[in-house]
Amino acid sequence: MNTVRTVDYHTAGEPFRIVDARAQGLPPVPGDTVAERCATAIGPGGSGTAPRRGALDDVRRLLVQEPRGHAGMYGGFVVPADDDGAHFGVLFWHKDGYSTACGHGTMALGAWAVDSGVVAAPDDGDVAVRIDVPSGRVTATVHRDGGRTTGITFRNVPSRVSARKVPVATTLGIAEVDIAHAGACYASVRARDLGLDVTRAALADLVRAGVEIRAALATHPATWHPDGPLLSGVYGVIFHEELPDTPFGPHQRNVTVFADGQIDRSPCGSGTSTRLALLAEDGRLGPGEDLLHESVLGTVFTGRIFPNGVTEVTGAAYRTGEHTFSVDPNDALGTGFRL
Repeated sequence: MNTVRTVDYHTAGEPFRIVDARAQGLPPVPGDTVAERCATAIGPGGSGTAPRRGALDDVRRLLVQEPRGHAGMYGGFVVPADDDGAHFGVLFWHKDGYSTACGHGTMALGAWAVDSGVVAAPDDGDVAVRIDVPSGRVTATVHRDGGRTTGITFRNVPSRVSARKVPVATTLGIAEVDIAHAGACYASVRARDLGLDVTRAALADLVRAGVEIRAALATHPATWHPDGPLLSGVYGVIFHEELPDTPFGPHQRNVTVFADGQIDRSPCGSGTSTRLALLAEDGRLGPGEDLLHESVLGTVFTGRIFPNGVTEVTGAAYRTGEHTFSVDPNDALGTGFRL
């Protein structure tokens, strides 16, 4: 590994660093499907937040750790699709390891695919970018107007609710947790249950509580997925609060604490899918209604759910730069560090 080239985007404030592994001669990832390649990248005996060291994971560390990355960095390796039905596949990664789903990353990849010419797009109208991810096949529909991308709609794998009102003890009190799956497993908590609000000032407490809740639910049966351990276990904890409804449906603000304490700057794409499933089960989100979902930054996604549990989440992604990263063989810090 001499150099690694990336194209960077942000979706509603959350970064996404794209590496086309197919074009750069990066270490190969054996597997017949993206899910198998994800398991290979994690390595035998590893987990999504504690992968085994390997040649490809050294590239992830290089790109996510300081001084080339930061504790909030997110990205993905573009890899071959499972079959000809998708344009490409992706392995999602973050500071701690790998994830099975990423809505904001899927939106960024849709914009990148059109911007880079991987998928031809009209100047006006929509184009569907089909992407294989570890949890299945998803679609990023890129909306175009006057030769410019104006938004992306992420269609996720079906969502499902697996548990309601699970009591979890934290240092801030007892939280009642709802658990749902939408490519990854998320635990939803009303922030006010722990005496918190969804603000930047409360982030330290939200992160601490999120880490505690994720650890407490590690063996809870509702967090397990029938397709196996890769899709099982709590990936993120969503703290949400109510805002006044819009004419089109509910309005909420959230912050998602995922992996081992990382903060999603966006409203969280796959997390929004689980919020949609929970709101629909509560009778608060019906056909033709949208959830207006805000992040702690004030950026927004809009989401809707269909009778089969499939959700759509719409947001915007913007290119922030291109980079060529390298490692000086005399640099004692190598692939970097975390503080």
